[in-house]
Amino acid sequence: MSLLFDENLSWRLVKRLSDIYPTSQHVKDVGLERGADDRVWETAKSLGLAIVSKDDDFRQRALLFGAPPKTIWVRLGNCSTDEIELQLRFQADTVRAFLSDAEESMLILQSS
Repeated sequence: MSLLFDENLSWRLVKRLSDIYPTSQHVKDVGLERGADDRVWETAKSLGLAIVSKDDDFRQRALLFGAPPKTIWVRLGNCSTDEIELQLRFQADTVRAFLSDAEESMLILQSS
């Protein structure tokens, strides 16, 4: 399960989640720090990565264009990197199912 973390999420998530989301990257790893959304979208698509973002723009792109790439919209409000990591760990089975579902283009990640 490979993810591309947007710039509004910490680059530290890549290493911290490497045990369950191997080969994931952060936008800075692929030269897209402060990159335009369309470039991030196309890069994720070409690399086969799902975008993880708190940015509503990617949710809108997912609704408009569908997948690929798949989008995981983090709706946890103002929260720490630790909280985002815990949610991605806690919901790993949900993320795995979403990534393998050919029909779905967007997953909303929020606390229950």
